[in-house]
Parts: sequence; structure tokens; C-alpha cells
Amino acid sequence: MVRSLLVSAFVALSALGACDRSKPSPPAPTPAPAETSAPKAEENYGSLAVPSAAPPRVVAIGDLHGDLAATRKVLKLAGAIDANDKWIGGSLVIVQTGDQIDRGDDDRAILDLFERLATDAKQAGGEVLSLVGNHELMNAVFDFRYVTPGAFVSFAEVRGPATIGLDGIDPSQRGRASAFAPAGPYARMLAKRPVVARVGDSIFVHGGVLPKHVKHGLDKINADTRAWLEGARTDAPRIVVAEDGPVWTRMYSAAPGKEECNMLGETLALLKAKRLVMGHTPQKPGIQPACDGRAWRIDAGIAKFYGGPAQALELTGDNAKVIGEGAP
Repeated sequence: MVRSLLVSAFVALSALGACDRSKPSPPAPTPAPAETSAPKAEENYGSLAVPSAAPPRVVAIGDLHGDLAATRKVLKLAGAIDANDKWIGGSLVIVQTGDQIDRGDDDRAILDLFERLATDAKQAGGEVLSLVGNHELMNAVFDFRYVTPGAFVSFAEVRGPATIGLDGIDPSQRGRASAFAPAGPYARMLAKRPVVARVGDSIFVHGGVLPKHVKHGLDKINADTRAWLEGARTDAPRIVVAEDGPVWTRMYSAAPGKEECNMLGETLALLKAKRLVMGHTPQKPGIQPACDGRAWRIDAGIAKFYGGPAQALELTGDNAKVIGEGAP
């Protein structure tokens, strides 16, 4: 029901006459030299067009949903920050798979923290890569059903461009609407974040990646979503906000069987990747693999709203393991 309402909201707010225009395929990437054994600090992890060497250590973090205490806890267990929220991870790469917001009062603080850490990590030779989830995109169309009263207050003073229409928005919600509407300051922050990302031989997304998404073009999905959040296009990419879009599908994150695992195998083969890492669907009692380790469901429900354990997924070389509370 929520997904259907979101799709309807996007359609209502989009220019229905607009359509995606195909873009020329990017040139084939130049193969990395065989002797390259370690990634360079300047490598752009997250790029789908240019495969990168896997960093020595990657820690993937699932949904945070407005809980700053849980966010700090999981970043500390990953070795990313100290007691003062300063980056201490060195060359560590953190991937957070979206849904930093909603359901808790601290979502602005979490967005700001990850934005600062992205800069600090880069200066230290690491990276903090945040993705957009369905809740980030829901806020971009003023779907505020999961916003807490405290989270409205934290955005109260935000002002966006005068072109953002706030007619019909409750005065108490206008700060948040100004922040997240396409071209607003926090929408522009989110625009820098991909929908789908690659780090080494792992693909990261909030909901899931289906073969049709790959064939449509994942770089195109990222670019079109970025353009919409920046205010450069009037309509959201329909393939993204559809019920089976990459921020909404639960094809692999709910209870995948043989059919779903076969589809995942097709997706990974198209991408020449080893695994798909996703959030979106809380797992009990914590992070769970599926499809013989080709799928990792990393939404451990760590936010107070869910009460799950503080866990993350650590990737080192070919190894994937759960770290944190109750880890096997």
C-alpha cells in the first residue's frame, strides 16, 4: 500500500509529458594494470561505469531511521569514528544503504554527520558512501507519514528556493518540505548519493537490483535521480519509484526462494559481480545472507523504533562476515 501511494504521489507531482531520453553508452573502461594490488585513495568507489579494485576493508551499514545514538554505535564498532564523532577509519570504506531518515527525531543530525564524514574520510584516504533509500525519496514528494514531531522541529528554520511550492503544506512542516523538495538544500545533498553503487565486486542498493534495472542502465538510474533531486528535471525516474524499483523491491530481502535466487544470479552475471548488499527489510535476529551468500540483507533494525542489534557487514577480500552485537 505504501509503495502504491508513493508511486501515485510521484505521478501526481511529475510532468507526465516528460520522458527519459536515451544517452550514449559510456566508453569501455580501461583495464587496470595487472600489477595493481591495492586501491588508490582517489579511486571513486561507488562508480558503476568504471570498476575499481576492492579496498582492503569495507563495512556496510543498513537502515538508521533517525536514531543518532544507534548510528554512532554502529560507526564506532566499524572503527570509523571516535567518541567525538571524528573519523579514525583511515582507508576504511563505509557504505550506508539508505533510509537514514524518518521514524526518529535525529534524522537531520544523521544526514549532517554522514555529509561531514564523507569529506573527512576522503582526506584520510577512505570513503563514506551513502545511498538514497525509499524514505529519502518519500520526503522529496512530501510523504511525511513517518516523520516524528521532533524531526519536523529540527528542520523548522530551513528555507529553500522560492520556486518550491508549499501551498497546502502545514506551516509546521514547511521547513522540512523546503529542505527535501527537489532543488532544496537537503535534496541537493541527497542528489550526490547514488541509488546503486559498486565497491569492488559487490553491488550496494537500498531495496534490490533486478535484471531489468541493469538493462535499463544503472548509471542512467543514478544520473536521472540526481537530476530530479537537483531540480534539473520535473519528473522522478519511474523505474526507480515503481513498486519493483531499486529502492522498493523486496525480491531478495524478504524470503527469497529458487526463483528469486535465479534472478539474482542473472543480475550478478550481467554486472560481473559477486554479491548484492541491501537494506530496506528488517531482519531478525540480525543481518542475514541468502542465495548461498550472493545476497546479504543488512537491515538489522538497529534504530530504536525496531530495537534490533547494532550490526554491520564487514567485507575483506573474498570474505563477508557480520560484526557487532550477537554476531555469529
